[in-house]
Amino acid sequence: MNIFGKKPVYLQCKSFQRSIHTMEHTSETTAHRQTRFILITLLAIIIIFLVVSLLTCYEAVNAEVHARHVGIAHVASVKIEKTVKGMEMNAMNEFDEVEKHLDSPESVIAALKSKVDLNPEVRGYFAAFEPNYFPQEGIWFEPYIHHVDSGEFVIRQVGSPRHDYHRSDWYVRAKKSTNSFWSDPYYYFDGTNISGRYTTFVKPIYDKTGRLVCVCGADMTFEWLTKELQRIDDDSKNDDLRSRYSLFGHDDHFMVVINNDGSCIAYPEGKRLLLTKEQMNNSLMLKKSGSIDTKVNGVASTVYFAPIEHVDWMVAVVVTKQNIFKPLIVPFVILLLTTILGIILIFVLRNRLAKLQLFPH
Repeated sequence: MNIFGKKPVYLQCKSFQRSIHTMEHTSETTAHRQTRFILITLLAIIIIFLVVSLLTCYEAVNAEVHARHVGIAHVASVKIEKTVKGMEMNAMNEFDEVEKHLDSPESVIAALKSKVDLNPEVRGYFAAFEPNYFPQEGIWFEPYIHHVDSGEFVIRQVGSPRHDYHRSDWYVRAKKSTNSFWSDPYYYFDGTNISGRYTTFVKPIYDKTGRLVCVCGADMTFEWLTKELQRIDDDSKNDDLRSRYSLFGHDDHFMVVINNDGSCIAYPEGKRLLLTKEQMNNSLMLKKSGSIDTKVNGVASTVYFAPIEHVDWMVAVVVTKQNIFKPLIVPFVILLLTTILGIILIFVLRNRLAKLQLFPH
């Protein structure tokens, strides 16, 4: 019995050792928690970095793809507009000759023959006269000079009760207008080599008193437009500067020209596009650029379109969704590998700290 009320020395030593052990355990636990917190924070940062980077890449690639194809559509629109104006100028030269030679049917025919070689893309020129303008020719007088299989031009009079051109849409429209215009696409068939899908550049001709004399026209198939579209598309895809800075690979789009009703009038072989006015949100009528997501030939795609000034047509650039997201593959793989590497480094660091007894297994 301790008569002095004090603990023996050996008990005081054990109590001190327990205190030291408790302090060391508390300190070790705190270190473990701090280390675990740091490693979990690093892992969270890496995951957040991956997610943010992927979202940033997606937005950047989407913006680049959008800007690139809108640009392609606008460039194609401008180039086709220049070609169309060139076609119009050649046709106007022919029409001017007719306007200068309205004194007789023979002089009109001679005028039609005079400049037919100026534009090989024109299948035929005509001058459709008002009824009885030349009394000896009667109600229907429409001399038409056109290509034949031999490559030469022949001329014939095509106006008749069977071909009452006065009721044709292009003639009715021309009578209401003083300006030249392009007709809506149409299909002409008469069993000869000139049968096919056409558009006509039309100009009304007036005499000095302002009276309508005739309506002149230049018939063209869409072969010239298809060739021009293919040339523009090839130039776009083969442009060295654009290809050099294009994101990760070949740009596999195709281009078409659509009419104001959404139908396809020029397109690469085997690739067509049909859009409704509802899909275009009236952009065709309002002559606005834009884009829509739709299925083209059963494949999910985005269509970028731009109006062609001066005519009621639009250029459409079709890009599959797969092609749009293809540039994301490389940055996604890089970011994923970086994330995996970061996680591996965290586990290596954890094992090292465990061996140093700073982090539990």
